Amino acid sequence: ENFRFSEAFEHPPQDLLASAGQLGLEGVIGKRADSPYISGRSRSWIKLKTQQRQEFVIGGYTAPKGARSGLGALMLGTHDASGQLRYAGNVGTGFDEKTLAMLKLRLAKIHSTQNPFTDAPAEARGQWVRPELLAEVAFGEWTRAGRIRHAVFKGLRDDKPAHHIVREAPAGSREGSQESAVAGNPTGEDVPEHKLSKLSRLPRPSTDDRSTEALRLLGKLRITHPDRVIDPSSGFTKKDLIVHYAEVASLMLPHLKLRPTSLVRAPAGITGKLFFQKHAEAASIPGIWLLDPALDPGHAPLLEIPSAAALLAAAQMNVIEFHTWNSTTRAIRQPDRMTFDLDPGEGVGWAEVQEAAQLVRTMLDELRLTSFLKTSGGKGLHVVVPLKPAFDFDEVKDFSHAIVDHLARVVPQRFVAKSGPKNRVGKIFVDYLRNGFGATTVAAWSARARAGMGVSVPVSWGELASLTGGAHWRAGRLGARISIGNKPWSGIEKARNSLSSAMEQLGFRIMKRPGVAGKTS
Repeated sequence: ENFRFSEAFEHPPQDLLASAGQLGLEGVIGKRADSPYISGRSRSWIKLKTQQRQEFVIGGYTAPKGARSGLGALMLGTHDASGQLRYAGNVGTGFDEKTLAMLKLRLAKIHSTQNPFTDAPAEARGQWVRPELLAEVAFGEWTRAGRIRHAVFKGLRDDKPAHHIVREAPAGSREGSQESAVAGNPTGEDVPEHKLSKLSRLPRPSTDDRSTEALRLLGKLRITHPDRVIDPSSGFTKKDLIVHYAEVASLMLPHLKLRPTSLVRAPAGITGKLFFQKHAEAASIPGIWLLDPALDPGHAPLLEIPSAAALLAAAQMNVIEFHTWNSTTRAIRQPDRMTFDLDPGEGVGWAEVQEAAQLVRTMLDELRLTSFLKTSGGKGLHVVVPLKPAFDFDEVKDFSHAIVDHLARVVPQRFVAKSGPKNRVGKIFVDYLRNGFGATTVAAWSARARAGMGVSVPVSWGELASLTGGAHWRAGRLGARISIGNKPWSGIEKARNSLSSAMEQLGFRIMKRPGVAGKTS
């Protein structure tokens, strides 16, 4: 007889499971390398199931049974190519009493006598609701009938319009490409190749270039309270956060390298008290470096995140956000970038934020300053100008202030040069204060301690028009964006600007002393 031996894959199980999910497989069967092939069940074999996760439109709910209160299960659906809501099954697990009570109140406000599904089976009975609310659900697989199996409720989502919700599929599958193409998926996740921007069609990195080291470390990390919910609005857990940082570690570390980093910790989740940590008396988080106290005299040592191990250890210690300085330890008092944080006030729409970013870029172009863009993970956008580290913080801050003053004078209907909520009503404050000594800005790929867990992501200027908000991407929902990674900023090192000529255009003059500039009186 002929025998065929299966190939041995010398890769971490997390990588194999992720690949299986992208191929649309149910899971992976593994065997101890030192055990013989024996039929039947034994401890030598293990089955690892992939788990899918996406948003569904809530079209109704069933009555509770037994001791349960509130409701029994949510009836879910997705939109087809013609925009019709198709029944996708129910989810009846993943709720606690508090969640059930919250859901019942939210759903009671949108009761309807109309069945929103075009194909709900006769056994799908309950109270219908207007198809407005979204549920994020983890599940095992789709059946041939278009129903989900082994569904678990993870939380409500308020960041997307209900009519955008379609059936998703693992990246790379033909089914996923067809569904996304039909719906015009605006989220940037698992979008078909022909729908991506020119930037997105750049060659994608191989698996070796991804966070394989961090994923290996994740398998060894002891996570305390992994199921503790950090964001009640989405059901995002502490384990979800740590997995996020494992997935983006190789992308994030270049943004943290050699930079003093401040931490935002949330021991009780984002709805509890947040702690901003800039210095440390001792290395309380394994792997984090304490920098030379001479870099910031009179204070305890500054912090640096030098490795994936330190990044994951920080997340295990309830760190959600990572904020970096505009300078590195090589020249702590000479910033190597200038940052403009577009902070919209009350009443400012997203289209106005996009327009404001383009206006800032136009002015910087006039000054012959190359700029780069990233989402903030919150409400606004960050425009970053890479610099040759020649001027000190005071001079760069004064110069950035002059740019913001000029914008506010030329386009007063859009910009304001003063901070504070009262000054920003209907306008955008371009925050130049980020450019002072010791000031920080959230790092690229950091999650935000805000409802929805937005992520700050580098983007190209060509992608500005397609963004749906400052929190366009969410932790745990980056999808194909991880493959694009830092490519939008690939030219940032070669694009470092000298401020001398730009300062002269705005009324600054260069002092005779090398490397120092002064503003004219």
